[in-house]
Amino acid sequence: MSDANEPTGAVEPDTGTTGAGTAGGPAAATGSAGAGAPSGATTANDPAGATDPAAAAPGRRVRVVLVDDHRMFRTGVQAEIGQTERTGVEVVGEAADVDQAVTVITAARPEVVLLDVHLPGGGGVEVLRRCSPLMADAEQPVRFLALSVSDAAEDVIGVIRGGARGYVTKTITGTDLVDSIFRVQDGDAVFSPRLAGFVLDAFASTDAPPVDEDLDRLTQREREVLRLIARGYAYKEIAKQLFISVKTVESHVSAVLRKLQLSNRHELTRWATARRLV
Repeated sequence: MSDANEPTGAVEPDTGTTGAGTAGGPAAATGSAGAGAPSGATTANDPAGATDPAAAAPGRRVRVVLVDDHRMFRTGVQAEIGQTERTGVEVVGEAADVDQAVTVITAARPEVVLLDVHLPGGGGVEVLRRCSPLMADAEQPVRFLALSVSDAAEDVIGVIRGGARGYVTKTITGTDLVDSIFRVQDGDAVFSPRLAGFVLDAFASTDAPPVDEDLDRLTQREREVLRLIARGYAYKEIAKQLFISVKTVESHVSAVLRKLQLSNRHELTRWATARRLV
């Protein structure tokens, strides 16, 4: 993600996970405080005596590091899943960019890392590359679960090829995120439903996807705005989805039109549709 001072929102509703198988500076996290949980996440405000669906099985514990360049989002995830006695998840560190992530992960040696795909310093793929020895450790492997606003096929495929065990979008509920973390700890592969098809298609093909030079001109945030414009979102809706101002949305749209040499929103939508970006 770009726009590091802007917390990221959801692109489109996406609930549940499927699977198959057997985030300021780095700082240790010590409790559940704050707000800004993932969009669509459940909260622990159940009536007294009610069964908490996010509660972990008795005795189950997992140590987690949060890697995301938006502090507000990290705070929300910490508040949502980091109540260890309830969820079994212990957040042992946070990081906001690639260098911080590698430092914190190496020092903390968590079982699972929640990894944003777009980070300053090279992105989630660079974190995976530099942490590959930790992933390969037979006795204490560090496993990665991508947690991103992006639902783009190239992002999903990139981090899975880099070694991540799964990929879920930020519209996931707190309950499902806790479940996904434990499943990744167990060695399962976990994906938000519509994303699993990207992986199957990619690994079923022997041909590498062609490079799109026009798309490569755009920043990641410009791609996010482009997809939402092509899906028919108004500027105000995009601003709300991405937690940025309407003026910032307008600036991104202008940059996209200029880089792609397009004249208006209609042409932009046709361009994105032709490349199956919608």
